[in-house]
Amino acid sequence: MILHSQIIGTGTPFVILHGFLGMSDNWKSLGKRFAAQGYQMHLIDQRNHGRSFHDPVFSYQAMTADLLLYCEHHNLDQVVLLGHSMGGKTAMEFAVAHPERVTKLIIADIAPRHYDEHHQDVLKGLGLLDLSIINSRAKADEVLATYIKEPGLRLFLLKNLYWIEKKQLALRVNLPVVTKEISQVGKALAITAVFDKETLFVRGENSGYITLLDETSIQKQFPKSQIKTVSNAGHWLHAENPEQFHQIVVDFL
Repeated sequence: MILHSQIIGTGTPFVILHGFLGMSDNWKSLGKRFAAQGYQMHLIDQRNHGRSFHDPVFSYQAMTADLLLYCEHHNLDQVVLLGHSMGGKTAMEFAVAHPERVTKLIIADIAPRHYDEHHQDVLKGLGLLDLSIINSRAKADEVLATYIKEPGLRLFLLKNLYWIEKKQLALRVNLPVVTKEISQVGKALAITAVFDKETLFVRGENSGYITLLDETSIQKQFPKSQIKTVSNAGHWLHAENPEQFHQIVVDFL
């Protein structure tokens, strides 16, 4: 099956992969800006997310295979590839497996290392949304607020809700599978994996996802890499400071 995407503009193919529990919509504003600069943007929904297919298999190996199939289907021989968080891990795996297909790699706020599971409250909150009785986003937000204090994070998660019919909400994300396979999301890139083309790592100033210790492994596995920091931003750096994020990426390209 082919991943769902939003394709904007014409020009050099530029693929963006969202993070865990996200979707292509999260990148639409920035996608339009990149498109205006001569890129054909492919904003992708990864498996079990957004409008893409649901599947019991959920791993970086599977998501890498999905992206290869997508590129073949759309005749994308070479792409600029950007991935955020989970999407960044997929992008790293893809670049290492298929270096001939990636001209430049951009990784947003994730390192190649292993990450412990840390989405338990988010998944618990989403799991408690009884959509047989919840018939508005406001009511869903009330339930989520018990587990998730940050309004911005709740707003991000509530984008997963959609109307399947009048007064009947559903979740786009395949919650049972991503909950069961959550350990897959934190998996490290193999320590022997190397991608030796130009790579940009962008981290949020207030995020702890890329630390000083990570810089050594990044340099080792991505020898032609540079690391830039987006000020006044956490893990959702592209949403919290889109101007600076956009400029850093444009300067790199």
